[in-house]
Amino acid sequence: MSFSALGLSEPLLRAVAAWHYEAPTPIQTSAIPAILSGVDVWASAQTGSGKTAAFALPILQRLSAEQRPGGRFVRALILAPTRELAAQIGESIRKYARYLPSPLKTLVVYGGVSINPQMMALGGGADILVATPGRLLDLIDHNALSLSNISTLVLDEADRLLDLGFNDELARIIALLPARRQSLLFSATFPPEVQALATALLQNPVRLDVPTEPATKPEILQRAIEVDPPRRTQLLLHLIAENAWLSVLVFVATKYSTEHVAEKLRRAGIEAAALHGELSQGARTQALSDFKSGAVRVLVATDLAARGIDIVRLPVVVNYDLPRSAVDYTHRIGRTGRAGVSGVAINFISVGTHAHFSQIENLHSLDLPREQIEGFEPVETEAPVSLVAPDGGGIKGHRKSKKDKLREAAARAVGTTGIPSDITQPAAARSTSRPPAPLSPPAPPPRNGATPSRQSMNDKASPPRSAWPRLR
Repeated sequence: MSFSALGLSEPLLRAVAAWHYEAPTPIQTSAIPAILSGVDVWASAQTGSGKTAAFALPILQRLSAEQRPGGRFVRALILAPTRELAAQIGESIRKYARYLPSPLKTLVVYGGVSINPQMMALGGGADILVATPGRLLDLIDHNALSLSNISTLVLDEADRLLDLGFNDELARIIALLPARRQSLLFSATFPPEVQALATALLQNPVRLDVPTEPATKPEILQRAIEVDPPRRTQLLLHLIAENAWLSVLVFVATKYSTEHVAEKLRRAGIEAAALHGELSQGARTQALSDFKSGAVRVLVATDLAARGIDIVRLPVVVNYDLPRSAVDYTHRIGRTGRAGVSGVAINFISVGTHAHFSQIENLHSLDLPREQIEGFEPVETEAPVSLVAPDGGGIKGHRKSKKDKLREAAARAVGTTGIPSDITQPAAARSTSRPPAPLSPPAPPPRNGATPSRQSMNDKASPPRSAWPRLR
């Protein structure tokens, strides 16, 4: 099937051709006609499947055909969990809109930078606003925009939005939206809390469960290499030299580890940079830019970079530390093997992480042989006693992190779904004529100038806040 068969306008077809999109992906084939028809969409698609174009192209077509309202309008709102993903979505929308007869104003807002330029840019409204939830609420508190004219809402990476603790922010944002709107929810995974959100948010949605076709399935060679933790850096250096990798994305568990591992690589003569949530936005942007350009050979990152970062032809991803959540494994290794190019995903396994990696294998139907590299054979035969508790705690995958404990506390406060009661009321029960629910009490406005984002600046969840008024 061609893009022209999906009902896209000639300017959008020109843009698609200019970016050498030969044929629509399965999610694009299913989602574009549905979104153009105006229905709500609940879509499941894996990373690298082309879902940004799947919602951006029909939104651009619908907005370009409608009359623009006056005032501080925002017509389409796209919520993303991280700054990097928000910036990437905005960049994609601008390139797709290149040939539209009337330009559409697209803005991207996120925390970690001064709020004042964003407020000024919103002075004349925007056709499309791509935002992280925390900074969007900051701007609302400053009276910089109104959501009363939103015609389309997109939740991209919905599972990640909830995993990062944006439950309360989503409840408040949704309460400010008009009842009559099109809502689109995209997610790579659908745990129970995401299903509860979809049920509450969407009205009679078209459900798109797009399987990964053999022709588009990422070709990723996955390996599990046994090594003692103290020798992981030496093994990483050996693998880089042996395979002559020019670009390597390494995932670690903590912000400290990103700096520590990157420094050890630099001492060994490898250009490396760290990427984590406590870096300024300028530093994060620079690290990614240097990595994409080849100025930096190895990027050592926390899970901050696991989603939304599109690095062309990345040959290899290394799980120096295994992801705490087995679900996040897919999104880490999905940074390689994109756009039809094969890739390699390497997992460092120690005696203390064997059980956790088995959980990952079970979840993803994997059975990887355990490898040992000559000269780096493990000598440890059991986990250090100091790390093992009688109940099995202390081993990665079993120990409860601060984020785990906060999530449990939030679940006890709002119920087993993990979603505040504000947004778990079925969408069909909402009135189509009600005004937005009043906020009582509103959050105090942040100070002018550089405003810390609520969550996007950190890799850990923040404590749960009081629930916002229930949506009716």
